[in-house]
Formats: sequence, C-alpha cells, structure tokens
Amino acid sequence: MSGAGVVVSDPWLHSQFTQVELRGMNSKFLSAKNQYGKVTIEDLPPVMVKLKGLSEMFTEAQIKTILGESSSDMSAEIDFESFLRVYVNLLARGRSKLGGSKLKNSVSFLKTSTTTLRHTISESEKASYVSHINSFLGEDRFLKKYLPLDPSTNDLFELAKNGVLLCKLINVAVPGTIDERAINTKGDLNPWERNENHTLCLNSAKAIGCTVVNIGAQDLVEARPHLVMGLISQIIKIQLLANLNLRKTPQLVELVEDSKDVEELLGLPPEKVLLKWMNFQLKKAGYKKEVTNFSSDLKDGEAYANLLNVLAPEHGSASTLDAKDPTERANLIIQHAEKMDCKRYVTPKDIVEGSTNLNLAFVAQIFQQRNGLSVDNEKISFAEMMTDDAQTSREERCFRLWINSLGVDSYVNNVFEDIRAGWVLLEVLDKVSPGSVNWKQASKPPIKMPFRKVENCNQVIRIGKELNFSLVNVAGDDIVQGNKKLILAFLWQLMRFSMLQLLKNLRSRSRGKEITDNDILKWANHKVKSSGRTSQMDSFKDKSLSNGIFFLELLTAVEPRVVNWSVVTKGETDEDKKLNATYIISVARKLGCSIFLLPEDIMEVNQKMILTLTASIMYWSLLNKVGDSESAPVEDSKVADASPSASTDGDKETMSAGRLSNLFVNDSLSETGLSPVIETEEPSPHDENEEPSTEVDNDNPPDKE
Repeated sequence: MSGAGVVVSDPWLHSQFTQVELRGMNSKFLSAKNQYGKVTIEDLPPVMVKLKGLSEMFTEAQIKTILGESSSDMSAEIDFESFLRVYVNLLARGRSKLGGSKLKNSVSFLKTSTTTLRHTISESEKASYVSHINSFLGEDRFLKKYLPLDPSTNDLFELAKNGVLLCKLINVAVPGTIDERAINTKGDLNPWERNENHTLCLNSAKAIGCTVVNIGAQDLVEARPHLVMGLISQIIKIQLLANLNLRKTPQLVELVEDSKDVEELLGLPPEKVLLKWMNFQLKKAGYKKEVTNFSSDLKDGEAYANLLNVLAPEHGSASTLDAKDPTERANLIIQHAEKMDCKRYVTPKDIVEGSTNLNLAFVAQIFQQRNGLSVDNEKISFAEMMTDDAQTSREERCFRLWINSLGVDSYVNNVFEDIRAGWVLLEVLDKVSPGSVNWKQASKPPIKMPFRKVENCNQVIRIGKELNFSLVNVAGDDIVQGNKKLILAFLWQLMRFSMLQLLKNLRSRSRGKEITDNDILKWANHKVKSSGRTSQMDSFKDKSLSNGIFFLELLTAVEPRVVNWSVVTKGETDEDKKLNATYIISVARKLGCSIFLLPEDIMEVNQKMILTLTASIMYWSLLNKVGDSESAPVEDSKVADASPSASTDGDKETMSAGRLSNLFVNDSLSETGLSPVIETEEPSPHDENEEPSTEVDNDNPPDKE
C-alpha cells in the first residue's frame, strides 16, 4: 500500500483533484504517449476530448485550435503537471464560454460560479458539525481525550486523519453499522492502519446510503476539508432523517388521503417527506405559502414561526411574527426551538442566509422532538400493511445501496417505486454492460405517458434476455406495475452478472472463459485449505457457515493480519454467531470489499448474500495479490484488466493505461446542497469477441404472478 499516492508538486494544482482522480489522470497521460515514449501538445486533443467534462463543451478540432493559439510549438513535450494544467484551463475556458451556467456532469472542482476552481467550505456548517460531534461523541472511550473540538480551528480535520472519528460518526448515525473491534484505535497509528480505518469508513458509508464513489482512502488520510465536510454532512443528514419513513414512523400516513398517495409517500426521499410534513403542519396554522426548499422559502422566518407555534404553542409568542427584522425573528425562532429541547443546528444568520444543509438539519430536529402527528390506529395499521416484510426489506436495501454505489446519475430512495419507469434500470445496465442500452429508444423521467414507461421496461427485459438472465414469462409491464418478486429476481441477476463480469475482467482476455458460481466456491475452499486451515463449505447454502468461522479463515488467508482472532467467538450460540457475523462484515470492508449484506444474512446463510460476500473477497484478493498462487480455479489473473470500482481503497487501486475515471459531478444530492462527489470508473468494457454469461440465477425467479 503506497502512502503518498500520486504527488503533484504544485499544492494548488494538487488540491483540485482527489487521489483517485489523479490516478485516472495519470493513467490517461500515460496512454497519450507517442511511439517515442513522449507526450507532446499535439497528442493531447484526442485524449482531452474523451473526458466527458470537456466533450460537452469542445470538439477535438476546437481543442486543437485552442492549444495552437497558446503554443508556438505543438511538438513540444509536456509533463504530467502541464497535462493537468491544460485540463484545468480548458474546463475554465469552457465554463466561461457557457456563461457560467450549470453544466450537466460538470467536473467536481467547478463548484463555484467563478473560474478560480478553489474549494471552499462553510465555516457555519463546520461549526454546526463540530457541535454535533462534541454532543454525540463527547463521552466516547477513545475520542473523549480529543473532544470537545474548537470550531474556530482545524482540529476537526486533524482528528479526521486517523479514520476513527468518521467510523464512530457512522455508528452514531446508524448504530451497529461498524463493529468497533475492527477499528484501529491504538494511540499512534501507522499509515497502513490509518488507511484501513478510512477504507472501512468509506465502504461503511456506502452501506448506510452515502454517495462516496471515487473518493479514495488517501484523500481522507490527507483530510481534504471539502471531502471531509461533504462526508460528515451526508452522515449527519442520514442520522437526522432516519425516522422519516413509514416503517419507523407509521403516523406519517396522516399526511396522505388514500392508498395511492401512500405508495407515492413510500417512494419519496426523506427530505421530501420532511417538506411534506412541514407543509402539512403549516396548513394547520393557516400559513398560505408552500415551502418547496430548505433555503429561500425559509429566509424570512415566517414559516418557522408558524410551524413552532402550531407544534409547541405553549412556548410561542406573537412577537415572533410581529418582528420586522428577519434576524430578530430568526433569533426568537431559535429561542422557541431551544425550549422544545431542539439542538442548535442553525444560527439566526444561517436562517436569514438560507443555508440549505443547516436548515434541513434544524427542521429534522424539530420533527424528531415533536412531529405533531396524531395516533390513528386504523390508519397506522394500514401503513404497517403497506410496508414490506423483513426479508423483502433487507433485499430491497441491499439492491438500493448497490445501485447507488455504482455512480449512476439517478439516486434510488425506494427500489420498488423508483425503478418502475425503467430509466434507473437502463442506467444500471449501461454501467455493468456498457453499450447495451439504446438511449434513442429510452424516455427520461418525469414520464407522463404510461406507455413510455412500458417501452423503457421492455428494453430492460430485452437486454436482460441478451445477457442470459432467466426471465420466463416476464414482461416490461411487470416492472411498471411494481411486481416485487420479479423486480427482486431481476435485480439479483443483474447484481450477480456485474459481480461475475468484474471477476472475469481480472483474468487474461485470451482465456475468454466465464466465471461461474462453482469457480468462486472452489477458489474459496482452495484459499482456506492452502493457508493450512481446515474449514470448507459444501455450497453457498451450507448451514455450517452460520458460525462465521469459514469466512474469518478466508479473510485471514487473503490477508493474514486483518483478523484479530482474540475477539472471535466459537459461534455456538445465536449471540456469538451475530458477533462473528458483524465482525466479518467490518473486516471485509476494512480490507476493501464493497458489500451490502447484514449480519442476519450470514447467520441465516442467505445463499445470494453469501455468494456476494465470497465473490467480493475473491475480487479483492485477485486484484491485490498479483503473482500469488491464486490460480487453482481461476487461471492467469491479471490486474491490468481490472475495474477498480469495487474497491474504495485509494492506495490499492490499479488502473490500466488508457482508462480514466469519469470526472463528473454526481448531481443526486444537489438539491439538498450537499457537497458533490465524483462518479467512479466504469467497469471495463467487454471484448467484442466475448459472449455474455450463460449462467442464470440458480434460484429460478418466479413466473409472472
């Protein structure tokens, strides 16, 4: 594991890219070398135009003209840093040419309306997040010696460098996500241990719904302020919005009139549910305006004053609405909220200036303290009937998180609702099987005409059949109608196909043989046996796997130092099995595996999730152990053909020359004001001569109901 990553001597230029981006740029730079092993200015246009951030603004001929205007000698050799400067300058020029308008898929570091390209952070947000950390982690056994943090300093970023803080914060947001036995917490961590903590953090963040694709562990080791703030913002948001769904708060059913509206409510992202709740309460107060965002609509404080008066009239005062000065009114609002025991996420200045993130946090805190919803047992029973059973809910969660980890443009909040238009599935298919989608025949949401949704879903089914999925008697309309069994069956085959393609791409292309489930099984058994241990599994349904010992031995076989055997139990009781299962998931994520299963999936030996876990460990091992004797079931593996997208460990990713990670903004969080992050590199394209997998889902998806 390298400690420094790609180094750029100019600090400002270095600050414009994450480590993963720099690796991608370096890979692209190397691919531009001519027959003499040099990169010249005239070699750049065909390389630059392939970057989508530039392809939307320039043609290859235009780039050539621009470079010709700024250089008298097109045959002059350039170095890597000059290559980066050309890229940055072209982006700035393109931005200026478009008049500063928002570019679709514009590059991450174009975050402001100017062309300075500098990252900025909000001091007010930083102060709020520091306060949150001091409040929730002040008594933590490891962190309390460093807390409270001073928001006026850079203590937050210094403390974030060892990875412990971010891991602990994830557990505050979603308790039990990380087994804290897997966090390296000794006083002085070496670079390896810090990197492990950040890899564990990034993979766990994905597993709670954060968008962190293409941020490497090295970026967090360096504690780049805009990346750390963006990640903390997402984690806190997930914590504060955790109860804004019918499963956790069935009383939310009061917001809708009938069953059709309940279905719509199930598909709304939590921040939209929060707005719906706020408007519901404001209507009670007689407030006429509709609040549509957490920024400009809240600046004058009138909505806040009415909301708090209807929820906690005993603390209210007419003087709040009578106040003429917005700052004075905002101050009275905060005083009112504090009497309700709401934490201070905003200052009067934040309200008046319309800080999206902090206003959202404040409204969410008000909801948590007092939601003002009635207890209508009949309606609540109906809401509980509409929510999924535990197994369906677990599978939906897994597929939702997996889709969101791929870096597609759409963000999925509820699989069963969000994929019914077919567009999201087409995006995923294009990601895992590049070129398979005919976008000219696809309709992008919002789609008013139902038959357009059916057309999208028919194309989804057609591509699935081309990929040899088992889709007997399944039609596009089944997806449009929200048939949950068929949707889950399709998504499992899609996820499995993606997983097998990643493994296949690690092998020599001359072999051309497909990876099968049996290859993965044989590899795992061979790996454990060759390490001198005795555990074996008969199949992915082998009930002996429930104690977790086999997977701990497999993890030890691929990386001897990663498992602390002193904390492992024998797995004889359900409690011990759960301890082992929780530890396995965290250790695998710490290693670099991107996985979305739950401890219950291991304890109950869920065949599908056991396969994904084993395949993820195999992928990491083959990717990181070049030259190791891994070839028993899988011949001649070569990292050069790998897509690194399944590993978030920035120091372990290996990119083949000519493959540049996609430097585009993921806009899925833009309306909430969260810091944008960058899409991951696509899996490497199929060889034209390679046939798609003939393996189909062993579980035989159900026929259409």
